[in-house]
Amino acid sequence: MEGLMQDYELSLQHVLWRVERLHQKKEVVTKQEQGVHRMTNAEMVPRINRLAGALKRLGIKPGDRVATLAYNNHRHLELYYAVPCMGAVLHTLNLRLFPQHLEFIVNDAEDKVLFVDQPLIPLLKPLLGKIPSVQQIVLMTDTPAASHSENGFSDMLDYESLLAAESESYPWPKLSERMAAAMCYTSGTTGNPKGVVYSHRSQYLHTMGVLQADSLGITEKDTVLPIVPMFHANSWGLPYACGMAGSKVLLPDRFMGDAKSIVELAEQEEATILAGVPTIWINTVAYLNQTGKRLPKVHTVICGGSAIPRSLMESMDALGLRMLHAWGMTETSPLGSVARPRAATKPEDELRARLTQGAVSAGVEIRISDPATGEELPWDGVAFGEIQVRGPWIARGYHNGYDPGKLTEDGWFRTGDVAKITPEGYVEIVDRTKDVIKSGGEWISSVELENAIMSHPKIMEAAVIGLAHAKWDERPIAYAVPKPEFKGKVTQEEVIDFLKDKVAKWWLPDEVRFIDEVPKTSVGKFDKKVLRASAVPIDQTIKQESKS
Repeated sequence: MEGLMQDYELSLQHVLWRVERLHQKKEVVTKQEQGVHRMTNAEMVPRINRLAGALKRLGIKPGDRVATLAYNNHRHLELYYAVPCMGAVLHTLNLRLFPQHLEFIVNDAEDKVLFVDQPLIPLLKPLLGKIPSVQQIVLMTDTPAASHSENGFSDMLDYESLLAAESESYPWPKLSERMAAAMCYTSGTTGNPKGVVYSHRSQYLHTMGVLQADSLGITEKDTVLPIVPMFHANSWGLPYACGMAGSKVLLPDRFMGDAKSIVELAEQEEATILAGVPTIWINTVAYLNQTGKRLPKVHTVICGGSAIPRSLMESMDALGLRMLHAWGMTETSPLGSVARPRAATKPEDELRARLTQGAVSAGVEIRISDPATGEELPWDGVAFGEIQVRGPWIARGYHNGYDPGKLTEDGWFRTGDVAKITPEGYVEIVDRTKDVIKSGGEWISSVELENAIMSHPKIMEAAVIGLAHAKWDERPIAYAVPKPEFKGKVTQEEVIDFLKDKVAKWWLPDEVRFIDEVPKTSVGKFDKKVLRASAVPIDQTIKQESKS
C-alpha cells in the first residue's frame, strides 16, 4: 500500500517562493565602504527574476555551471537564488585559493559564465587565456563595466546593465529535486580540490535540518550575520535557512575578517545570530575587551570549521556571547552535528558538553570505525576511530569521479576525522586521520593538545604536529603564538609546566616553538602542512622524560 501524498519536488524554488510571498518586508543589508546597502526582499525578488532572464539570454541552460568569485553581499545572494532556481548550477569559487587551484577548479567544473566582484578582478588576471570554458565574465560593481577595460577584460559585461535589460517576471521551469543545484570544491589541502555537487533535494532537506530548534534554531524573529564566506560550504546553509525562515540578513562583504566592522554592523542592525570560524572570534574577543563594546542582542554565536578552544568559549561567555559548536564539512553540506547540551546534562557538565561537536543532526547517521580494520567501535567515550556518516545531504562521490575510496563498501562516507562518541551521543573530535600523532604505538590528539596550550593565559594560538623521532616514531611539537602583550615573555618551560596537570605525561610536547602567526588555510583553519614543510627536525639531544 502506498501513501496518498502528492509528489512535490523538493527544490530551492520553494525557498524563493517563501521569500517572495511571506517575507517581503525583511531586509538584506550589506556593509559597504560608506554605510550600508539596504533592500527588502520585495525589492530583491524582481532583481532575482531579472538575473535569471539575463542568464538565459547569455545562453545558460539547465545543468550549466555558473561561477561566482565574490564576497558575502546582496548580489551574491541574488545569484544563490537565480542560478539554481532556473535549473543551472551555482559554483562558488574560493577567493583564497592559489591561482593554479582556481584554474583547475574552473576547468574541472567547465564553468560557462563567471561573476566577479570588482575588488577581486586581480585574482582573475593569472587565469586569462587558461579557462576556455568561460564564455562571459560579468563584473559586479556600482559603476559600469566599461570603465574597467584597463584590467585586461575588455569584453567584460556589467551586472546592473544586464539586469536592467530584463523583465521583472520570469517563468521558472519545473525542476526535478534530483537536479544539481550547486557545487563547491574542497580546499585542496592534499592534491587538487575535489568538487562536491549538491542537489535541490539535499539543499532543501539540509535547510530544514538547519532550522530545527535543537540544530541552529534560526527563526523569523532573528537577524543573522553570516561571517562564514558564501564561497565555503554554502555559507553553512545560512542563506537558504534565512530565506526559508524569513530572517533579516546582514552581509559583511569584504569586511568579514575585520572585527571592528563586524561588531559595528552587528550593533547597528541588532544582530541576534553570528556565524564564523574560531579565528574570527579570537579577534572579536580582543576587540570587545579593548573597546568595552558589547552585543547584548546576540543570543547565539555559531562556530565551526575547527574545534573551539575552551579558553575562547569561556572568554565569549564572559562577554555575554554564547557559542554554539557545530561540526561538518563541504561533503556534508555541511551540517553534521550540533553541540546543544542534552536535557539531562548537569549544570557542572554543561560547558564540557558545549565544547564537544555535539549530537548528530536529525537526518544524518554516524558511526566510528577503526581506520585499520574497518571494525565499528562502541559509543563508550573511550574508543576513537574515523567518523563515517550517511544521509540525504551527505556526498556519495565527487565531480568527475575523483577519490572513489571515500565511500565504504556499505555506502558510508569516510570523513577523515577521528573522534570518540559518548554513550549520550556526544561526538568528540580527536583529530584528522592525517594529523593524529602516533607515538610509541599510542595515539596523541593534536586537537586536544592545542586546546590545552591555548588555555594558557599568555597564548593566543597554537598548532601541534608530529615529527619523526628515532625512538618513538613520532613526537608532538607545538607552535605557539603569544598574545601581543606577552611576545618574548613566555618560555617553553612555562608552557610545558602549565600542561603537566592537563594532559598525559607522554603527550607533553618535545618542543614549543614560538611563531608570529599560525598559517591558515583558505577557510581559516590551521594549515599544518605548511608547518610540516618548514619544520626543522626535533632536537633529540634534549633530555626527555620516558613516556611511561
